[in-house]
Amino acid sequence: MTKHAAPEKQMVRIGFNPLTDCASIVMAAVLGFDEKYGIKIVPSKESSWAGVRDKLLTGELDAAHSLYGMVYGTQLGIGWQKRDMAILMNLNRNGQAITLSRRLAEQGAVDGATLAALMQSAPRTYTFAQTFPTGTHAMWLYYWMAAHGIDPMRHARVITVPPAQMVSNLGAGHMDGFCAGEPWGHRAVMDGIGITAATSQQIWPEHPEKVLAASAEFARTHPNTCRAMIAAVLEAGRWIDESAANRMAMAEIISAVPYVNTSKDVICQRILGHYQDGLGKSWEDPHPLRFHHEGAVNFPYLSDGMWFMTQQRRWGLLKADPDYLAVASAVHQIKLYREAAEMTETPVPQGVLRSSTLMDGKQWNGSDPERYAASFSIRQ
Repeated sequence: MTKHAAPEKQMVRIGFNPLTDCASIVMAAVLGFDEKYGIKIVPSKESSWAGVRDKLLTGELDAAHSLYGMVYGTQLGIGWQKRDMAILMNLNRNGQAITLSRRLAEQGAVDGATLAALMQSAPRTYTFAQTFPTGTHAMWLYYWMAAHGIDPMRHARVITVPPAQMVSNLGAGHMDGFCAGEPWGHRAVMDGIGITAATSQQIWPEHPEKVLAASAEFARTHPNTCRAMIAAVLEAGRWIDESAANRMAMAEIISAVPYVNTSKDVICQRILGHYQDGLGKSWEDPHPLRFHHEGAVNFPYLSDGMWFMTQQRRWGLLKADPDYLAVASAVHQIKLYREAAEMTETPVPQGVLRSSTLMDGKQWNGSDPERYAASFSIRQ
């Protein structure tokens, strides 16, 4: 194994939003995987994704649990100043959900097809929330709606709400549904105010979700620190995925006030793959929230990043096609990731692109992003 130089910075502040998928960052700090690589991770709880982005850019945070699409939105200057960003690794796959209000369910809207039918038969302004305009939840929500013939830009009103505020806003009747990370989908089901209409893994099985991000400047000036962070988080993700007992121990820790601040039982069910939709249906999900999966989860595939750009182009957030491959190649720190993977004996795939089939049968493999972005019948 190659010997790498000591981290340039020992104390690293990593921001996170109160979601189940912040777990590998928290556990890297709690279990001491960080110290093994010569750093001390200080997890910093944030209240919104915009706050995470701003603190990454001012240097208040060294790195953060981030939305894939938010990193690209910043890189490309969508709705904000353009700043070069770095994706160090993928943190997790799967495990987000689209929730509809109990009121809609009582009117017959329990999935995409019945929601589309209700919106047509009972016209009014339907309001749905996502967590950040360029983020993953916005893209899952739009993709799902469009796959059922609903144009999210024309047929609905879409608002931005921080993840931890979703359930209270749904309960207060401020919106008809939302897409967010767990545990908030399950919380709405447990509280009796919402139903799970779809999981994100039904939209794209084994989809990429959060990433460990930093500014490009931080990655350039602190490569050894970044490598150490990746290694520590890889080990924590592997530990979480190793057993149900480890997942339960993780749930106990992250449910506490400094982290997600909810009851442990809200987190437990879905991290074990046990799902209930709030309408009496239960299932074991074949694509649960994963943090490592023998390293398959964590490799920052260029095609994953490019997909988010194709959707930002599809919905008019990008006014022209970027050089998809060049942008992704600049953002994804694949060399650093491979070095950290070697340090932790994490398997690494041969190629930097992967192939996936989404809910509408469309295949995505990164080969012709411009054509793919223009191929959807519902687009801006």
